[in-house]
Amino acid sequence: MKILVTGAAGFIGSSFARLALSAGHQLIILDKLTYAGHLENVESLIDEKNCFFKQGDISDRDLVSLLLAHHRVHALANFAAESHVDNSIHSPREFIDTNVIGTYNLLECAKKYWSSLDEKEKKEFRYLQVSTDEVYGTLGDDGKFHEELPYQPNSPYSASKAAADHLVRAWHHTYGLPTITTNCSNNYGPRQYPEKLIPVMITKALQGKPLPVYGNGANVRDWIHVEDHAAGVLLALTRGIPGETYCFGGDSERKNIDVVKAVCSALDELQPKQDGSSYSQLISFVQDRAGHDWRYAMDDRKAQKHLGFERRYKNFEDGLRSTIQWYLGNTNWCEAVLKKNQKVST
Repeated sequence: MKILVTGAAGFIGSSFARLALSAGHQLIILDKLTYAGHLENVESLIDEKNCFFKQGDISDRDLVSLLLAHHRVHALANFAAESHVDNSIHSPREFIDTNVIGTYNLLECAKKYWSSLDEKEKKEFRYLQVSTDEVYGTLGDDGKFHEELPYQPNSPYSASKAAADHLVRAWHHTYGLPTITTNCSNNYGPRQYPEKLIPVMITKALQGKPLPVYGNGANVRDWIHVEDHAAGVLLALTRGIPGETYCFGGDSERKNIDVVKAVCSALDELQPKQDGSSYSQLISFVQDRAGHDWRYAMDDRKAQKHLGFERRYKNFEDGLRSTIQWYLGNTNWCEAVLKKNQKVST
């Protein structure tokens, strides 16, 4: 397949790009290279034959249309998104522009391109939307999210993703565009920008800075390794049924405070502090996030049954340890992306 992958220079998108290329697919990468998208994530993948890169915005209709038509793609996988909840609370407009308007633009371009194809190509074409578990709202102490639940987003971020998902559904049911939506739980792994919980704790701990934990740290998240999520998305793209939604989870629910303590424990072993003290002494509790959802958990039995989805990382602690080892061995990457963010911020 020739796949136009938007947002592939980001954390999850770059993991998908590696997997798709290793499976023999050809990629056209479109990425705006904002603070969370880095050429370093895909630079080694780019070549003249199998992986073409173009810097640009998913809201640039002329550019998207050109890429679709020129490369005669078989699928579009949309990973491009503003995704940090805290940022959405303070600056929601950017989330509306990228997640809603950007998705609308991709759907319109995809619909026009798809309409120009012959019947065989139309049947084979796919538009895949990568979404989040947060569109379902929040859980109590029991139960899990699944594909049949109504959307109940609680933050500007999740509301913008929910809006995008509704557009994707509408373009399938109204125009017949063969769309597929995937929803996943919290991702972790290499190349995650240091604004999310795990890389924040790793980078701050190594700098000897306080490790900020919202509230009392009791909020629960389900963690999936980014490589397992990427594998699920590729399965949905190649085996999924148009109009369907597939959920992917890690079957690894953890309280936030327990995740932070696990990071500290691993660092104590892998890179102990010179004074012999534990990194856990850096933990500090801060004012809770506004509208902080209590618990997320994903039921991915549908993906297992219909797509053959299976997690390679069956133990969260093992995946976490390998993630920390990656960050310890790639300090240059961390320095480069943080330096880039400083330039973007100014």
